Amino acid sequence: MTIRVLIVDDQAMVREGFGALLAAQPDIAVVGTAGDGAAGVELARRLGADVVLMDVRMPVLDGLEATRRLVGPAGSGPRVLILTTFDLDDYVYEALRAGASGFLLKDAPAADLVAAVRVVAAGEALLAPSVTRRLIAEFAARPRPASARPVSLGALTPRETEVLRLIARGRSNTEIAADLVVAEQTVKTHVGRILAKLDLRDRAQAVVLAYESGLVVAGD
Repeated sequence: MTIRVLIVDDQAMVREGFGALLAAQPDIAVVGTAGDGAAGVELARRLGADVVLMDVRMPVLDGLEATRRLVGPAGSGPRVLILTTFDLDDYVYEALRAGASGFLLKDAPAADLVAAVRVVAAGEALLAPSVTRRLIAEFAARPRPASARPVSLGALTPRETEVLRLIARGRSNTEIAADLVVAEQTVKTHVGRILAKLDLRDRAQAVVLAYESGLVVAGD
């Protein structure tokens, strides 16, 4: 199956460089490029992109709003992979909250870019534990809202709730398996059920929900 990729960035060199690299892969087709968020949203829908590489700071429409429009409330749109210059980009958290499936540094090795597209296209979140921990720091720095977003976690079993807490703490599946003394495949099964029960697209959304629902509080 060929992964259809759209590259949205206001820098022509980034579009051309990433495009050439991805187009050289046998399982990836670059279906188009755009220089701003508005054009990116229109092209992604018209061309049926599976994965959109999305810059954040762009003219006409920024990457955050473009991501919200593409992903939509039902999460039925393409997967969005945010491109950022700095790993501490202020917009990374907001991009994940908007529905992005992860982020990638623009200066990442070529192999990381190719792998990221494949991971996101497969329905996984490109959210390494180090990124999750950075999100935790972001939550800790924000004043806690007067009331958490109403989210029902009652559908989760006690073990699934425990797994969700560990995901939100930045634990990888391997680390969770070690903590709970279970097989890694068992953890993957739990994660899959958590996403299904809470109607979440991926691990990135699970982390955000865990904090916004009050299940986990930064600093505990």
